[in-house]
Amino acid sequence: MKSKRDARLKRARKGRSKIRELLVPRLCVYRSPRHTYAQIISEDGAQVKVAASTLESALRDGPTGNIEGAAKVGALIAERAKAAGFERVAFDRSGYKYHGRVKALADAAREAGLQF
Repeated sequence: MKSKRDARLKRARKGRSKIRELLVPRLCVYRSPRHTYAQIISEDGAQVKVAASTLESALRDGPTGNIEGAAKVGALIAERAKAAGFERVAFDRSGYKYHGRVKALADAAREAGLQF
C-alpha cells in the first residue's frame, strides 16, 4: 500500500519528466507544515540558481506556514530570479495540488514578473 508521500513523489517524477522536455529552468516548490521553500533549478537539474524560503530573517517575522508566507516567498523568488537573469521558468509543484500555498506562491511570482 502506497503512502501519501510516495504517491506525491510519483506525481512529481511524472511532472518533472515533462518539464525536462521544455529545456527551461524550473521553479520548484516544497512545503512543510511550518515553512515554504522555492528554488530555481537549472535546465539540466544540476544546480540551484536562486532560492528563497520562509526561513530567511526577512520573512520569518510574519506568518510562515500559511498563504501569506507563501505569497511573500513567491514575490521574493521572482525578484531574485529577475536579478539573476531569469524571465521564463517552468513551474514544478512537486506533486502538490495547485491550491492554497502552492497557488499563492505561483500567483505572487507571476505578479512580480516571472513568466510560466
